[in-house]
Amino acid sequence: MIPFRLDASIRTDGSTSRALGDIVETEWSAVHAGSEVTRRHVGTDPVPADSWANAVAASATPESERTAAQVAAVDLAAELTDELAGADALLFAVPLYNFGVSQHFKSYVDLVLTDPRMSPGAVPATLGKPAVLVTVQGGNYSAGTPREGWDHATAWMRRILEDVWQLDLDVVTREFTLVGVNPALDQFTELADELRVRAEDQAGRHGRTLAAVPKAA
Repeated sequence: MIPFRLDASIRTDGSTSRALGDIVETEWSAVHAGSEVTRRHVGTDPVPADSWANAVAASATPESERTAAQVAAVDLAAELTDELAGADALLFAVPLYNFGVSQHFKSYVDLVLTDPRMSPGAVPATLGKPAVLVTVQGGNYSAGTPREGWDHATAWMRRILEDVWQLDLDVVTREFTLVGVNPALDQFTELADELRVRAEDQAGRHGRTLAAVPKAA
């Protein structure tokens, strides 16, 4: 069984999204020991910012007339899609940045959508595959909080992963990751710890569910 993991955190040490992703991966590896994970770190090794524009331009340009940048963008889109198409299970660890989706993850998604196998309207190469989305938030933007509705990332990511790419998706969300970092949030220390434990439990449970899915025929 072949897993795929994408991380979008710009941090290599102390990343809470990576830590939750590690829990999911650990549960998966416990069942599938020895299997190699295909990894894509878009937070530390981002997709070039001009790739999407070049890939779109290439789609309207005869192959013999494409620029080197357009050819490279099309090839990269195919490489990214090959990783998704070749995976039996997928894990996306993507933090909330500035109340919105990570620009690195957005650039990645935009480029993947230029590949004919993943473009809107196509039957996606990811159809029906099991997946877990891990996302983390420095504050708390859930219903009833003062900043309810300030999370402009999770709904978009679910729309892409569930509806456009048609993955069988589970979601793990951890809020208040800046408690202990931002003194203004110190009053929420106890709640933040409860939310951490809950998110870690969810990550473990979804990791076991992911591991139990049989290899695609």
